[in-house]
Order: sequence, then C-alpha cells, then structure tokens
Amino acid sequence: MRLLYITNGFTGIGGLERVLSVKASYLAENLDYNICIVSLNEKGKEPFYKFSSKIVFHSIDTTISRFEYFSGIRRIVKDFNPDVVSVCDDGLKGFFVPLWVGGKAKIIYERHVSKEMVTQGKKPNLKQRISFLLMNIGCRLYDRFIILTNDNKQQWKSANVEIIPNPLPFYPDSVSKLDNKRIIAVGKVCRQKGYDRLAEAWKLIEHKYPDWRIDIYGSVSDNSNLIEDIKGICIKEPVSDIQKEYLSSSIYALPSRFEGFGMVLIEAMACGVPCVAFDCPCGPRDIVSNGEDGFLVENGNIELFAKQLSILIENDHLRKKMGKNARLNVQRYDIDTIARQWDKLFKSL
Repeated sequence: MRLLYITNGFTGIGGLERVLSVKASYLAENLDYNICIVSLNEKGKEPFYKFSSKIVFHSIDTTISRFEYFSGIRRIVKDFNPDVVSVCDDGLKGFFVPLWVGGKAKIIYERHVSKEMVTQGKKPNLKQRISFLLMNIGCRLYDRFIILTNDNKQQWKSANVEIIPNPLPFYPDSVSKLDNKRIIAVGKVCRQKGYDRLAEAWKLIEHKYPDWRIDIYGSVSDNSNLIEDIKGICIKEPVSDIQKEYLSSSIYALPSRFEGFGMVLIEAMACGVPCVAFDCPCGPRDIVSNGEDGFLVENGNIELFAKQLSILIENDHLRKKMGKNARLNVQRYDIDTIARQWDKLFKSL
C-alpha cells in the first residue's frame, strides 16, 4: 500500500505531529506501508518526534510562490503514485485538495481540531461562518472524512464521516506509584488550555497542601498576560520524553476550555495517572469515565474542579484505584488497535 500524507508540518511539538509520527511509523514498520509525507517549508529541519527511517519526506517551498503548494503537491503525487492520499491540513485550503491534486488515489481527510478551536470557543463571526460553510462543502469531496470524537461527529453533517481516535504514543511497562506530591499538565500555555482556570482552582485549595505542586510542561504563547494569571504554578519547557514526567506525577489536570481530542489525557492514563478534566468540547467525555478512572467536571466550574483535585490529593486509595482503572481503560487507544482501524479503512477504499 502506497500512502501519501499532506500536512503543513511534521517538525513541530504539537499533537498532530506526535500522532503522525506514531501512526505513520507503525504502518511503515509493522504493516509494510510505503509512506511519503509532504510538508511545507521544512527543508533541513529535524522533527521533534521520532519517525521511522522507512518514511520518505518532501518539503515544498511556498515562501516564493503560494502556487507551489498546488504544483508541488501535484508533482509529488504524480511521482509517488499513491494508492491513498491523507490530508492532515486543518486550514481551509486543505478541504479542496480533491479538486486539484490529480492522480487516481482515494483521498481522505483527517480533522485534528474541533470548530471551537477555530472560534476560540466563542460564537463564530461572519468570516468564520463563511469558512465553516465552505468546509461543510469541502468535506463532501473526500472519500472519507475522519474525525476524533463523538462530539466532533456532531459538527459534520456528511455521510462520509467516520471516527478514528488518536493512538497512544506509549504504554510503559511501569506505572506511576502516585506517591509524588505533584500534579502535572501538558500543553502550550495559551487561553485554550485554560491554565488560568487551573490557577484559580489551585488558589482555593493550595493552602491545605503546601507540600504539593503543579508543573506545566509547554511552550508559552505570545500572550504574556497569561503568565501573570498563573503565578504559583511552575512552567517548564516541553520535553520529548514526557512519559518520564507522567510517571513521576500523581494527578493529571486538564483545565482546557476546548480541545480537539485531548491526547495528554490518554498519555497520562497509560502511565496509571488519574485525571481531573473539564467536560469541554471535544474529547474528554469520550476518554474519561467520571468517578471510575478520573473526574469529569462541568466546564468552567472552578470550585468543583478544585474539590475533585482535593479528593484525589487526600484519598490515596481512591487515587490509586482510579489510576489502575485508567491504565486498563485506555488500552482501547493502543496503537495496534488504532492502526488496524486505519489499515481496514485504507484497504476498503
């Protein structure tokens, strides 16, 4: 099977890049897929995540002419002659690739963000409403339109929509002992991730737990005001071996206002770490079973978020029971399981 991915980039530190590295590498190494990844303006750059050495990479330079996006991809499609093209481009241009890409390959679209991530959780303005209208037209051009969660599925009214969630990037042999007095959060420091809300919740209870701390691993956005809003929480640089940090933590906190999936939840759970997450769109309610492997909190309810953190901090037995359940429940996202879904889809096309 010859599979070509089209993406804006594969060298970043985001969830899309991590998922692509895990999924494409598995297909190449374990299922003998011949894979080519096409990205934009990344020639000479090294990926943050590890990719299989069997994968071929091409970078298209669009800095001189935007038209090269079209002609360059058409050229690579003609040379590589894929059986399937998978478009991982969340921009509007990605929705209309089937109209001009050329070749005889079946074409699928992978949507890694929710509409809330486009509107920043606000009511869409006129420009965004027009953009969504065009997206709804474009999604019907694909042989399959793949989204990540049940919430996402409600946002796309088309018969070709199918859910395939993100896979686990790891499932370590060891698990966290849940004895370290540390709460962890992972992701870019920006409004979407809601760390200001986490800071509010922590202020309500931190006086009771002076020996506990919260560490955030993530790059800081240009909005420097956020740093002022989350004083008292330690911000650390992103690390490639984030698994090590999960294993040395006892609770995972996801205070996001909205998500595309919530990759960090399944990563923490794979390490046996129970989660406290706002029930935001889209993803947490698909992943966390409230009261069983973590707590799902009404979106924006700061007091309840703080209360659930307190419960896990104070109750060692419950924390470890939920951590054990989290480890078991998250196996449904194992790469073997998710890759087989992709393999079945590709072969059915």
